[in-house]
Amino acid sequence: MRKTDILGYRRSWPFAVCSLFFLLFLFSQPQAVQADEPAADSPTGLCERTTLLGAMGGFRTLLGKYGITFALSETSEVLGNSSGGVRRGADYEGATLMSLGLETDKSFGWRGGTFFVSALQLHGRGLSADNLDNLNTVSGIEAQRTTRLWELWFQQAFLGGKADVKIGQIGIDQEFLLSQCCSIYLNAMMGWPVLPAADLYAGGPAFPLSSPAVRLRVQPGDSLSLLAGVFDDNPPGGSFDDDAQLRDDEASGTRFNMTTGALFIGEVQYALNSPPGVSGCGYKGAAGLPGAYKLGAWFDTAKFPDRRFSASGLSLADPAGEQTPRMDRNNYSIYAIADQAVWREPGGPRMVSAFVRFMGAPHDRNLVDWSLNAGVNVTPLLPGRLNDVLGIGYGWAHVSGRAADLDRDTSFYSGAPYPVRGAEQFIEITCRFQIAPGWIIQPDLQYIIDPGGGVSDPLNPSGLVGNELVLGLRTIINF
Repeated sequence: MRKTDILGYRRSWPFAVCSLFFLLFLFSQPQAVQADEPAADSPTGLCERTTLLGAMGGFRTLLGKYGITFALSETSEVLGNSSGGVRRGADYEGATLMSLGLETDKSFGWRGGTFFVSALQLHGRGLSADNLDNLNTVSGIEAQRTTRLWELWFQQAFLGGKADVKIGQIGIDQEFLLSQCCSIYLNAMMGWPVLPAADLYAGGPAFPLSSPAVRLRVQPGDSLSLLAGVFDDNPPGGSFDDDAQLRDDEASGTRFNMTTGALFIGEVQYALNSPPGVSGCGYKGAAGLPGAYKLGAWFDTAKFPDRRFSASGLSLADPAGEQTPRMDRNNYSIYAIADQAVWREPGGPRMVSAFVRFMGAPHDRNLVDWSLNAGVNVTPLLPGRLNDVLGIGYGWAHVSGRAADLDRDTSFYSGAPYPVRGAEQFIEITCRFQIAPGWIIQPDLQYIIDPGGGVSDPLNPSGLVGNELVLGLRTIINF
């Protein structure tokens, strides 16, 4: 394919998938998606409400009559490293999330449709960026401070609710590559894994970024779900190393970039002893031990910088060569996820669930070529506290062989010792306590081994960044 054809394809793929969506939209026979009726506005106490503010004096109840749902939450945390890192200290950071959903059936009689919009207000500072210099960011809400649009999409159900299509500005991490057991952990890589976060443009269309996209979901059976999507691969639209979240147009989340590569992703999901998409992490509705298994892959049509060689074919560390990396065509990854309950108390609520998520990608154009998350969750911790969870998790990120070869080249050409990166690991122990239905408190401990895979300490170049002990406390309030 000629270069002009590739560029034309990149610009035209959103229009092709939009056309497909509208064909499905016109020729399907959508069915109403039944929703629970909003609860009456009653003077329930704090511990009886599903959110901290309940029905908000009847406001939520009124909105519910028209198919409108309103959600507001605040996640705040303090994290600090008592050892290791580039420096020691603590940071506060927070994320306020507001969203509105609208069911078109209740609002104006169009069956099976849903509009959704959400916005983020990000505040505070990130400990990984300030102190740690690590790969596995210690907080899932760590991001640059801004107020931004996050998601804006329309979803249409058809085939009696067995399939639906979503189109708009979508976060890929809201449906793909998810492990339900991982959701309780603070470390960002338990959510959106370190491999795509390190290897895709701007970390991919994942929190706090999103991209124009189309997603199709089909459920051919009660236990089987198929997901496929195509996203613009580069939310900011800049070069690979361009930190474009700082630009005003991208900081607001309204850039809607559609001029770069296409990121295709597909996933097969199988639910065992539980509804589709529900894992064994606390689900009590099945006779057997519930679980969820997923197999998927993504493919990116863009070009990616080689981790060792320049455009002239010489090492990037060679002072006689170019310092511009060679651009390699395309990128891809495969992954597998398993969430499985392994023990349940006979006649009681206690359950132990295990999870593992493994990913691989080519080593020549990626910083991280293998990654792994695994762990065990126990719920409940104490009798009568059914929603409290204890989690013990582990993460591993392997620095690619091509990037390690560049480290060796740097040592050779400089004539001085230079660290060769290997792998970074972390262990996380966390406890989530539900103080009230809309309020969670969560102490957390993380230990990072070989931060960055073993990198030089910028404040002490003769040594490496030391192993890091991170302690923190998070609170989540759903208003």
